Amino acid sequence: AAAGCALAGALSVSVGALDGRAATFAVGIALGGACAVTAASASAPRPVRQGAAAGAVAYATGLTVASAALLELPVARWGLPVLLVPAAVVACAPRLGAVRVAAEVAGAVAGALAVALAASDPATWSLVLALAGVVCAGAAVRPERRAAGWAAGALLVAASWVRLAASGVAVPEAYTLPVTVPALVVGFLRRRRDPEASSWVAYGGGLAATLLPSLVAAWGDPHWLRPLLLGLGALGVTLAGARGRLQAPLLLGAVTLALVAVHELAPYVVQVVDALPRWLPPALAGVLLLAVGATYERRLRDARRLRNALTRLH
Repeated sequence: AAAGCALAGALSVSVGALDGRAATFAVGIALGGACAVTAASASAPRPVRQGAAAGAVAYATGLTVASAALLELPVARWGLPVLLVPAAVVACAPRLGAVRVAAEVAGAVAGALAVALAASDPATWSLVLALAGVVCAGAAVRPERRAAGWAAGALLVAASWVRLAASGVAVPEAYTLPVTVPALVVGFLRRRRDPEASSWVAYGGGLAATLLPSLVAAWGDPHWLRPLLLGLGALGVTLAGARGRLQAPLLLGAVTLALVAVHELAPYVVQVVDALPRWLPPALAGVLLLAVGATYERRLRDARRLRNALTRLH
């Protein structure tokens, strides 16, 4: 550790005669190299090595951002080279030993920064989200990082939604259903081989790929056909989940159906409320609160039974 710090100090002094940009890059490279040397040093205390590993990743991220700025790239495109940092961390993680977790956390922060930088340009943002999903999928290959697969799925789905929105697609189902159908088939085959597999793993991603974009489109659609078809589809998914005791279809279908119903019934509810005397809605709300308060213990038991029933589903 002392050797790394001394090396960094010597290099920092030696670049004093350089111009500002060159000096900035030289100091950044020197400090990042010193952090990397310290992280690799077996004689340094473990907390010091972990901090140095995170520092090396942070310096690499900073230098990447500075390079993109020096090349006068649009800010939205800075995220593309920044993604190289978490990708390198994922590639090197199996050989990082005791500093692996610290480096992975710093790499995850760099990935989040890349996604945030690209948010101002939908087309670039979609690409960065997709590449970040690929990086997470690469991390999920390792058995101890299987949970990264959830992040990969979320990022890839988000990338598709952003791409559809950026392209002005008015019928997202034409693009999402070709993904949902084979995903559900794969999930069905997976549960046939492993009946204990979670329904979220088997069906969650495939259903969400169509239900959620369609729900967003339905809320902004002034016509009745899409909400009707989506409601019927969500009802079918809910009934299938209840019949098969599958948590993912049951919850996703029920939530989608409820939100479609709220969107479609809200104008009529507003009209009814406007037609009532002004004192009646607060009075009804008060009666409802009294009823709930009087039966609080029973409602609490009902909520617990519902929670237990849901947790027993696959």
